[in-house]
Amino acid sequence: MAYFYEEPSHTFGEYLLVPGYTSADCIPDNVSLKTPVVRFNKKAGEQSPLSMNIPLTSAVMQSVSDDRMAISLAKEGGISFIYGSQTIQDQAAMVARVKSYKAGFVTSDSNIRPDQTLEEVVALIEKTGHSTIAVTEDGSAHGKLAGIITERDFRIDHVPANSKVSEYMTPFKDLITGQDGISLSDANDLIWAHKVNQLPVIDANGCLVSMVFRKDFDSHQSYPKELLDSQHRYIVGAGINTRDYMERVPALLEAGVDIMTLDSSEGFSEWQRRALHDIHEKWPQAKVGAGNVVDAEGFRFLAEAGADFVKIGIGGGSICITREQKGIGRGQATATIEVAKARDEYYKETGIYVPICSDGGIVHDYHMTLALAMGADFIMLGRYFARFEESPTNKLIVNGNYVKEYWGEGSNRARNWQRYDLGGKKGMAFEEGVDSYVPYAGHLHDGVSMSMNKVIHTMCNCGALTIPELQEKAKITLVSSTTISEGSAHDVLVKNTSINS
Repeated sequence: MAYFYEEPSHTFGEYLLVPGYTSADCIPDNVSLKTPVVRFNKKAGEQSPLSMNIPLTSAVMQSVSDDRMAISLAKEGGISFIYGSQTIQDQAAMVARVKSYKAGFVTSDSNIRPDQTLEEVVALIEKTGHSTIAVTEDGSAHGKLAGIITERDFRIDHVPANSKVSEYMTPFKDLITGQDGISLSDANDLIWAHKVNQLPVIDANGCLVSMVFRKDFDSHQSYPKELLDSQHRYIVGAGINTRDYMERVPALLEAGVDIMTLDSSEGFSEWQRRALHDIHEKWPQAKVGAGNVVDAEGFRFLAEAGADFVKIGIGGGSICITREQKGIGRGQATATIEVAKARDEYYKETGIYVPICSDGGIVHDYHMTLALAMGADFIMLGRYFARFEESPTNKLIVNGNYVKEYWGEGSNRARNWQRYDLGGKKGMAFEEGVDSYVPYAGHLHDGVSMSMNKVIHTMCNCGALTIPELQEKAKITLVSSTTISEGSAHDVLVKNTSINS
């Protein structure tokens, strides 16, 4: 006979947080949203090898996570998982662009020889989008430095296009340079002392090693929570599947990926166990999350298989119709609560803490706080990020309003059959996602800042300064439908509304 759960499963919208004691120290400026991403031996006093400064990740979706989104979210302190439903080469190229976009010491990707022409300079600027070009004797990233040329050194419509670079560049003798081994702090001091926009770093032979840019210092001032690796590059994730992982993983690692996740609608499977085993055996240092699951048994299976984190959620996404099509899934709040308990039990038994990610079911900002309070270490969001300017989809006008396109990986548009793969024939038997629009919400920085401020203030209402403290102190209550309606504006004529409300 089938197993029947005695209690119904619930969504985040059916719960509210009850305020706790707020001490004088519990103010927004003292709250930390730092959270672990991958497993670690907590009992031995270890720290997670990878943490985030805010508990947000963007979903492994064509309409959400590309390199532009990854850069924007890393600036805020979170991680994007670049979608895997594309060629290995294209996905690796996106990862590589994120890793090279911002760093304290950047390997120059715009290089030219002194004997080349200004026309070629213009073409290179259009290709890379970078207006500062290193001039090296052989035109390589690590050739002997001859000078620097920027788009401000000439006006292409006022000079012959076939003029030589050597005629317009700032020659080596006039450059301010740093020696290989210089600290980032000293490099920035040189930039500011000499009022230059970049500092070429050279070795003892005069060959270019890297570049340090003033804009990167300015960027760090504007984004104090930006998430960087040990080489001051942005942290980036990527989604993988259980079919071509032995070819995809090495390409992603070569591109510099920091964290990967097996992207599947249902992770309690032999295919994920095999993939985790094969990847960790071949690349022991690789970090790979797995999922999705909705109960303790699924979590335990993936944790014992070596998952570095476990994703929770089936059928709760706004564009997901898995429950409608297959009758499979569980309320996201109930799933998060049960998996969090299983995570804590696993930690007590083994000393190993395996972070969990709540994926789906977030409608309002306060649902984020609820997910964290219920035990999630971080959250994965699709619709939320798809609304922003930085998502990879088109911005359109529909019925007089700006919208962004948003489609599910199980839709006919994406046709990401690997995500729904059950080990049978290749291809999709039916849709498990829809194609839709979401209201345009402006720039990511403004939206994420507002959402995180709401989370922080709610944590203070609960008397918590950290996410673990929130999970320990939170008091959560189920509410009736009448209570839900009471919580919104009612019995009044609302004069105006705000996108930030």
